[in-house]
Amino acid sequence: MAKIFTYITFKDGVPDDSALELVNAAKQIAPDESPTAVVVGSEIDALCGELAASYTEVWKVDNEAFAYPNAEVIRNVLSSILPQGCILLVPHDTFGMDLSPGLSIKMDTVFMPDTVGFEGLEGSMLKCIRQEYGGAVSTHVSFDITKGAIINIRPGAFQPDESKTAAGQLVDKSADAGDLSTKRVYLETVAAEVGDVDITKEDVLVSIGRGIEDEDNIEIAEDLAKAMGAVVSCSRPIVDAKWLEKSRQVGTSGQTVKPKVYLACGISGSFQHLGGLKGNPFVVAINKNSKAPIFQVADVGIEADILDFLPELTEAIEEL
Repeated sequence: MAKIFTYITFKDGVPDDSALELVNAAKQIAPDESPTAVVVGSEIDALCGELAASYTEVWKVDNEAFAYPNAEVIRNVLSSILPQGCILLVPHDTFGMDLSPGLSIKMDTVFMPDTVGFEGLEGSMLKCIRQEYGGAVSTHVSFDITKGAIINIRPGAFQPDESKTAAGQLVDKSADAGDLSTKRVYLETVAAEVGDVDITKEDVLVSIGRGIEDEDNIEIAEDLAKAMGAVVSCSRPIVDAKWLEKSRQVGTSGQTVKPKVYLACGISGSFQHLGGLKGNPFVVAINKNSKAPIFQVADVGIEADILDFLPELTEAIEEL
């Protein structure tokens, strides 16, 4: 069996939720194998120590050149330190989409994007499930891992491994990083506008998508949010239509939020939107399309037209 590695993304020294999700993704490929975490960054000792509770082995590449993640140079690093024929699991987010295709070319191996599950290994053929057309279609794919594979895993597709009993070993690979030169130059980080509310600090969000249909209908979501003591957020199409300000957008091109409860109202559930949802919240999905991918990550799914359902829910809450 090929050795399995996971690429760990993090911000301000805190690992992304996907770090623990990738542990269970690896176990679905090879239940008896323990994956190795790979962390590339600057001043990451504390981060690696935290990950050692979940991984039996943590490889670190520590250099000030990685203060900001640069996919171009990190591809060079990974192709230098990873053994040929290995499997690397990467979060399927904006950075993962930048990193993985080029890395698979450098390592002459298979690339499989937006993977949401695995169906087993038969010989050298690994069977996986991925989604296409905005999650409307699930595709079952088999591919040969004789030469390894780079597999992007959709955030939230696997439950996080919370056991934290690994007591793993830290291995410093910084000296093996290879060429750190790059054509990309980091300029600055531009913080998102906060706007009239800061959805990143809210415990309960009523989030609306295309299903709201018209700007005038946003009022029914606001009424529900008021009844719940919540705040209205949204998916990208609502911002693109200029119905709400960008500071209320959840997703990879918007805000990353960690609410305790998330009501997804008329939201299909693309990986770009789900990429902004962290912290394992209780997700209630309301959508009239029974095949909407949001139902796959929801704790409670309700097949209904939000224009009819939200006013009824608001009335029921107000009567409590």
